[in-house]
Amino acid sequence: MSRIDRRFEQLKSAGRTGLIPFVTAGDPSPEHAVALMHALVDAGADVIELGVPFSDPMADGPVIQHASERAIAKGVGLGDVLGWVSQFRQRDADTPIVLMGYLNPIEIHGYVRFAQEAVQAGVDGVLVVDCPLEESSVLQPLRHAGLQQILLAAPTTAPSRMVQLCGSAQGFLYYVSFAGITGAARLSTNDIAARVADIRAKSKAPVAVGFGVRDAQSAKAIAGFADAVVIGSALVERLAGAEDVDDVVARAKDFLAPIRKALDA
Repeated sequence: MSRIDRRFEQLKSAGRTGLIPFVTAGDPSPEHAVALMHALVDAGADVIELGVPFSDPMADGPVIQHASERAIAKGVGLGDVLGWVSQFRQRDADTPIVLMGYLNPIEIHGYVRFAQEAVQAGVDGVLVVDCPLEESSVLQPLRHAGLQQILLAAPTTAPSRMVQLCGSAQGFLYYVSFAGITGAARLSTNDIAARVADIRAKSKAPVAVGFGVRDAQSAKAIAGFADAVVIGSALVERLAGAEDVDDVVARAKDFLAPIRKALDA
């Protein structure tokens, strides 16, 4: 059983909602990337979603775009991200790590090479935003190596395609709460709840909800019907400008701890 599957089994057995924070790898500072990952776990993260910096993101809003720009300006690349995961694994062998990003860096790195190095580093899954299910044959080397492909679904997903996604989902199915970019402030929980209930009835994998979750209140509202909550832009925004490791760790914990508490209440 993969780390992701095992973690969701544990959450289900305990009757808890998973908390999946997203951070852009290398932001606010590359030298504190591993410390930040450990701080997220200490504050209650069940899975870490690690964004691979990319110059031309299509799904990310301004906050994550700027975080990627800052990381790239400091020379952060895919190899650095894999190295940080490997360092993280020296202390934490259990917390699942999902890399979220775009196809171009993986293609440049080489699919087979990336798959081998990612598994060796301790990566558990990949969410490739611009590689839909219909074109995902290029990611076959990743799946063969043992990486789980996390798929995206949205309010605009057609019923027939949703059936395909639910049948193919690995690890967890990521439901985008609205048709838009990350960080936008619109969250209609009634609409999302109905949609997620329908997906959970069809999917063999747990369902995580992201995009638009900004704080403890919105996370708790989602927790009533989802298996996990993903929170990214608000956390990335809170971390921006942190100057030293103590500041990075404190900001991460101060942001995430109240959300963990709300989910467990």
